[in-house]
Amino acid sequence: MDFSVDPEFEPQLEWMRTFMREEILPLEVLEAPAEVFSELIAGLQEQVRERGLWAAHLPPELGGQGFGQLKLALMHEILGATHWGPLVFGNQAPESGNTELIALAGTPEQKQQWMEPSLRGEMYSGFSMTEPGAGSDPTRLATTAVLDGDEWVINGHKWFTGHGYIADFVIVMAVTDPDAPPHQRASMFIVPKGAPGFDPARNIQNLHDVPNHPFGFGESEVFYRDCRVPKENLLGERGGGFKLAQARLGPGRIHHCMRWLGQARRAFDMLCERALQREVFDGQLADKQTVQNWIADSAAEMQAARLMTLHAAWRMDQFGVKQARTDISLIKFFGAKVLHDVVDRALQVHGALGYSDDLPLAMMYRRARAARIYDGPDEVHRRTVARQVLKGYQRNPGLWPAEHIPTRREAAEKKYAEVLAAHAQRASRA
Repeated sequence: MDFSVDPEFEPQLEWMRTFMREEILPLEVLEAPAEVFSELIAGLQEQVRERGLWAAHLPPELGGQGFGQLKLALMHEILGATHWGPLVFGNQAPESGNTELIALAGTPEQKQQWMEPSLRGEMYSGFSMTEPGAGSDPTRLATTAVLDGDEWVINGHKWFTGHGYIADFVIVMAVTDPDAPPHQRASMFIVPKGAPGFDPARNIQNLHDVPNHPFGFGESEVFYRDCRVPKENLLGERGGGFKLAQARLGPGRIHHCMRWLGQARRAFDMLCERALQREVFDGQLADKQTVQNWIADSAAEMQAARLMTLHAAWRMDQFGVKQARTDISLIKFFGAKVLHDVVDRALQVHGALGYSDDLPLAMMYRRARAARIYDGPDEVHRRTVARQVLKGYQRNPGLWPAEHIPTRREAAEKKYAEVLAAHAQRASRA
């Protein structure tokens, strides 16, 4: 395992750190119309393109940089400090995952019509999979797509469709073959804005949202009411929806985990600064054992989460998504907990100030709580890890566990019976 960075890439990371601090973080507190944000972000995106860091998740022939998951992970650790970072670098969710899907499974026409404008920043897209009745079990999807002549007719109710309310198109997952095996029932479709029967009803207000986002970003509730799209809008193979979803979600989870580390590092910096700044009773907060424990625990947990995430990225680069599945599930639930706990400690140290919106901690806390739910709740990932781990074990035959000492002693006595007997004879002659 080698997590070292190419010497020529380290200056890029250092440039990103400075660029993030000086140019992107100020956007968080700016109050301006959407037109102003669009102008500012377009200028920043151009600088990223000139630096050769735009859409780094895609191969060069598709307008990206062709970085592996390890480099991407290091980038996302920096970008994750603020929600504006990924947008400026052309790899924000759900667009990054959607462009990867179209790059992987799209026809040349689909790439030209939908992927290329997305990469140029001319389109926003949504990913429409989650349903109120399905949740973390996609085999329970109820949205259907039926082929009617030259059109697919889609009916269903989705929610938490990222960017669905403002998207120029969404990728929707729907059941096309209800009698097929569970993981071969669904397919994916590209549904453009304005398609007959496509009804993005509202953005669902939730803990994770950025309040009053100037571009209208959010998690949307979407209805498909006899929604018709051309049959050419099928993405990939019929019945291949689950396979595509796994290809999309694997890398995306690594990116999420590294972004969380960027958020956690920012909260950790605030925690340490406050510990030195705040005077209480007979000294600084930094002198108190509880606060010292919080700092030490946070540093250790962030380091563990970072190494686990880099290891998962390395395994994906070396062996592919399937072989890294357990590693990805590990970092998903572990990284989410680390983010939550570090932000919680930072908020606690700041007291009422941390609880207020005069600091970014309250928003970070809300987003940290959401991390334990989206892309599969923690409980599902824990189950995945447990099942994979248990495959390496087998039940010990008989009544007792393998480490049962009386049983092991009896076996040891049989194994060394000759030695024990010879020793006994020597002892008797003596």
